[in-house]
Amino acid sequence: MKRIGLTVAMVLFLGNSYFAQGDDGHSKHDHAKQGFSKHDSLRVAVQGICPVTGQKLGDHGQPIKVKVGQEDIFLCCKGCLSEKINPKHWATIHANAARAQGMCPVMKKQLPANPKSVVVNGQTVYVCCPPCTKKISANPGPFLATIDTYYEQALKAKLR
Repeated sequence: MKRIGLTVAMVLFLGNSYFAQGDDGHSKHDHAKQGFSKHDSLRVAVQGICPVTGQKLGDHGQPIKVKVGQEDIFLCCKGCLSEKINPKHWATIHANAARAQGMCPVMKKQLPANPKSVVVNGQTVYVCCPPCTKKISANPGPFLATIDTYYEQALKAKLR
């Protein structure tokens, strides 16, 4: 995994609050009303923490979508925009994503302990072997949809 020591100077993602409060004070996850697509909402939930502070996303209001290198990630608040990414938190975020993905979207088999990866459309995709990265790069859409399904399953399992 890359160690990022760059200052996070990124583009804000505009939208309404991701963790909007319902009448009962509990968070809702209505993607359209909260400004994030279902895809981004899944990625926020899987990422889990801010790469700068390590705090849970949503604890400081709406997470902010930013670009680091080729990757789109989420910060916990605007205050983190000018701060440096903590390599430990960066590694945790990638471990969270690989664990939630769990399977190679090409070969449909369990990811190895140290999976290969490729960034497509701002998202890191983990695969079982280098040839799979080429297949994903050539046509990422179906594979990203498969990963969203894997994320949904992992998040549902986590709630049980």
